[in-house]
Amino acid sequence: MPKRPTTLEWCIVRLGNDHNWWVEEVSDPVRWDVDGLTVIDPRQLNHIIELLDQLRDYGFDPELFERAFLAFRVEKDLGNGRIRVVRTRELLLESEEKLFALPDVLDEEHGPYADLLDHATRCRVKMLNDAFDFEQKLTVDEVEDQIREEQNNRFIEGKAVHVFDELNAILDYVPEGWDVEEGGEAKPVSEAEEADDIPDVEVDDEDETLKGDASLKWDEDEDESDEEVDEDGNPKPKKTEGDEEDAEDDAEESPKGRRKDDL
Repeated sequence: MPKRPTTLEWCIVRLGNDHNWWVEEVSDPVRWDVDGLTVIDPRQLNHIIELLDQLRDYGFDPELFERAFLAFRVEKDLGNGRIRVVRTRELLLESEEKLFALPDVLDEEHGPYADLLDHATRCRVKMLNDAFDFEQKLTVDEVEDQIREEQNNRFIEGKAVHVFDELNAILDYVPEGWDVEEGGEAKPVSEAEEADDIPDVEVDDEDETLKGDASLKWDEDEDESDEEVDEDGNPKPKKTEGDEEDAEDDAEESPKGRRKDDL
């Protein structure tokens, strides 16, 4: 399956703080706008392919995925989290080489990447309707509206949506109030089950026990044993550092406190 010809031959990508790769420079800046342009790295690519494999039984067309992306391989590490990647004719779904994938977004509304998003959403909806016992069938419009709302919220916050997150939002989508068990069985999440997810906090009488523990009274006993009493058995007021200094000054001024040299 040959790739479509393109003038884009190389890119310089950088690793962002979000651990995603963002395009910094391209060989064709006239046709390609690097603002918000992102690529999928080899690890993310494998994850996406695994999710897409689950949709094959629901009509997923692998050729749409190949047409939606341009494949790149690493040519040079530029340092500081930047690498130069160059175009390769390898197929993303068949190559054993670690490749980067750049979405073809020259036509954002009707291009091959837009077609992939639409196709993947329809296949995901078919899968969910088959797996879940909905009272009313889930529709493509419902899924798209919810995903679009979440993306708009990110735009409002000034955050660009990475292509990996955009695809995951479709391929991992599950309606609110439903869950999928490890065995793949779909079930609704009831309020009782949601409450069960909250860990129980056991409250015991440990604090009360500690209050009556004689081993914890040692500080108090020591303080009481240090108290001085007068002849009547009443506790004497404790002397502060200031009181001791005043007593020393009075002793120096009194005749009894004078030194031989002062006499």
